[in-house]
Amino acid sequence: MKNKKVLFIVQTAVIAAMYAALTYAQNLLLPGTTSAAVQFRVSEALNVLALFTPAAIPGLTIGCILSNIYNIGAGLPLDMIFGSLATLGATLSIYFLRNVKIKNYPFLSLLMPALWNGVIIGWEIETFFIEGPFNFGSFLLQGGLVALGELGVLFILGTILYYVFINRSLDKKLFKN
Repeated sequence: MKNKKVLFIVQTAVIAAMYAALTYAQNLLLPGTTSAAVQFRVSEALNVLALFTPAAIPGLTIGCILSNIYNIGAGLPLDMIFGSLATLGATLSIYFLRNVKIKNYPFLSLLMPALWNGVIIGWEIETFFIEGPFNFGSFLLQGGLVALGELGVLFILGTILYYVFINRSLDKKLFKN
């Protein structure tokens, strides 16, 4: 595609669709695994795409919004807002840290989803779903559980996806400017 704006929009839409489809499929096959305190949302591995294209930032954020629409029926409309904000922060951080690597591995970038989701979703759970006043210890527990799931996804599935993209030059084939 010659028009960079059209290419950006297409990449954004495809990434959003992949994220939403993976999340819906996982929730259909393994109910609760995409919205529990310790979630292992397979679609979160797609955060790695923010290392290769800025289109992943709106794509993953929109995909998260679409995915979390399902959670509204489960009484979690706030997750659509806060989960999507966490994804936006994580993907922006990944993109800006994309060139920071430890032995050619984007370690800091892959930590970002755990950090953003741990803090924001941990706060959301503690503030809106735990009765009583805000408790910092409980917030650390809730945020830690969320971060644990994110770390598992990114350091297992995300790492595999990252190396597949690098070793097969998919980053250059799919996201070249």
